[in-house]
Amino acid sequence: MLTITQALVDQIVAHARKDHPDEACGVVAGPEDSDRPERFIPMLNAAMSPTFYEFDSGDLLKLYREMDDRDEEPVVVYHSHTATEAYPSRTDISYANEPGAHYVLVSTADTDSLGDFQFRSYRIVEGEVTEEEVRIVEAY
Repeated sequence: MLTITQALVDQIVAHARKDHPDEACGVVAGPEDSDRPERFIPMLNAAMSPTFYEFDSGDLLKLYREMDDRDEEPVVVYHSHTATEAYPSRTDISYANEPGAHYVLVSTADTDSLGDFQFRSYRIVEGEVTEEEVRIVEAY
């Protein structure tokens, strides 16, 4: 289960809406071994595409060095889908290389008539996708 604050959910959704129609992407870092997302880090989609996202390799290297210096790890890796439901594509699955992370997808397309976005979380380990419950809290 992913436990995440409402403030972080709001920031992730706002980033997805801001970058629409391109996919948005980013990370929420947290203390090592805590499974607690704390620090919101929006990233640039280097692909600048409505159907694909890619972290800039230089930005990603800088981020990992910074997290290492702060004793953090990527607790959430997020991106948006602009025209499809919030479910990992084959490309998303192939790029998932953080087995301990929660992979959050936000869809800015109303694919289910339940509102103007979907917010879903997955574990992706060795190509295996498992959806998990999302528990939104006011604070930890």
